[in-house]
Amino acid sequence: MAHSLRRAIRYLLLAAAAALMVAPVAIMVVGALKPDARVLPEAGTLQALFPGRLTLENFADVLGRTRFGLFLFNSLFINAAIVALGLAVNSLAGYALARLRWRGRGVVLAGVLALLVIPFEAIAVPLFWQVTLLGWRDTYLVQILPFTANAFAIYLFYTFFLELPRELEEAARVDGAGPWRTYLAVVVPNARPAFASVAVLTFLTQWGAFLWPLMVTSGPAVRPLPVAIATFFTQPPLQWGDILAFGVMMVAPVLLLFLLFQGWFVRGVAASGIKG
Repeated sequence: MAHSLRRAIRYLLLAAAAALMVAPVAIMVVGALKPDARVLPEAGTLQALFPGRLTLENFADVLGRTRFGLFLFNSLFINAAIVALGLAVNSLAGYALARLRWRGRGVVLAGVLALLVIPFEAIAVPLFWQVTLLGWRDTYLVQILPFTANAFAIYLFYTFFLELPRELEEAARVDGAGPWRTYLAVVVPNARPAFASVAVLTFLTQWGAFLWPLMVTSGPAVRPLPVAIATFFTQPPLQWGDILAFGVMMVAPVLLLFLLFQGWFVRGVAASGIKG
């Protein structure tokens, strides 16, 4: 009896915690589908969770008031470039640290670990001065290059590569393969979960980046979605239904990506950085 009661209480607490986490998403989706006139008066009440009459007017307003297609392309292009370049650079760095023996490896690894505790906001201003001197502002390059190498991604690859059996590389070397061929033909195919988890984590992190794109862009030509949504707060009239609809349209690609790679993402995280 006592065991059943404890289990029931545990389930109730878990259900309450899940409801608290899901509620903001539910309010965003429901608000996006409501007439704009009802969104603000019902905010903060239980009515915020009940759509009533459904409408797509807010989504139509977003497409009419903003260049959503351009902002979506900018976000997709910037994030795809960061993910593609990041997988190449960070996996090679992780492989060199985990599997190759060279002088200074321990110092470099300690430097990578030290970078994990430095928040980006601490170096944003010096980095802004640097890219201004280089004339990179208002370009895709300035939003891609500073985020290609990532200490957390290197550490995830490093811990995953440590667990790969050495027999795989030794068999490749017996066949005459060098480090590059061993990496491409043996390590990469056996590290697909690590690549998938790093790709998803990188995409999720960069998709919502706001501070840096706001600092280095001054017009809509290369601005991503997170900066574009801020324009709703500066251009009257303030329509909360449009803001929520924009949020739904901004979250949809991320949710789709996570659902597609969910299995690899969970296996990759479980097999690499979390246990390290």
